[in-house]
Amino acid sequence: MRAEEYLIQRFGLLMSINDLADLLGRSPDGVRVSLYTDTDVSRKLKPTMVKVGRRVYFRTLQVKDVLNLDN
Repeated sequence: MRAEEYLIQRFGLLMSINDLADLLGRSPDGVRVSLYTDTDVSRKLKPTMVKVGRRVYFRTLQVKDVLNLDN
C-alpha cells in the first residue's frame, strides 16, 4: 500500500489538527504553536490549511507531499 492510499484510508481527504499531531507524533497544542510561529515547517504546512467555519483542516495529499512520505 502506498503512503497516499494509507493516509487517505486512515484520515480521509482532510486531516484535523489532532490527526496531523498524531501523524507527526506531537501534541495538538504543540502543532498549533508550531503553526503560528515562523518556522520552515509552518511555512510548508500553512498552504495545506483549509478553514471550514472556525475549524482548521489540512489537505492530506498536500501534507504527504510536504512531509515527503512517498515510498
